[in-house]
Amino acid sequence: MEGTKIKVPVRKKARIEIIPLIDVIFFLLATFVLFTLSLNRILSVPVDLPVAAPPSSAPPKDDSVTIQISGEGAVFWNRELIDLTEVPARIALYKTQTEDPRILIAGDEKAHFGQTVAVLDEVRKAGIQKFSVETRTRPTGK
Repeated sequence: MEGTKIKVPVRKKARIEIIPLIDVIFFLLATFVLFTLSLNRILSVPVDLPVAAPPSSAPPKDDSVTIQISGEGAVFWNRELIDLTEVPARIALYKTQTEDPRILIAGDEKAHFGQTVAVLDEVRKAGIQKFSVETRTRPTGK
């Protein structure tokens, strides 16, 4: 007896179809492109940047005034001892004589707060906008 041969059908290998995959990728790409084009643009604020200029040959004129108050109640105008009642007149004269008035108010470690505020009030009454209060202590009259 001769053996009968049974033919076993050959199975086809599974394969990935590339064409539908490319279609899906292009669809996603088109979706993301349209989405990013529809986003609002971020608006920016225009800023005028300063321009560097060559330094001038003359040093800037320092015409600022320092008013110091000591713990004993003495008031110094640029290291010159003056009376507290002279402060308003001196500030008014300084404002008329100076184009850009600037005042520094300082005090030693024992200076009274009330006198410092009184001097500050006189500076503000005179209409001087550029003033500072020194926060570190130093000996008055120096």
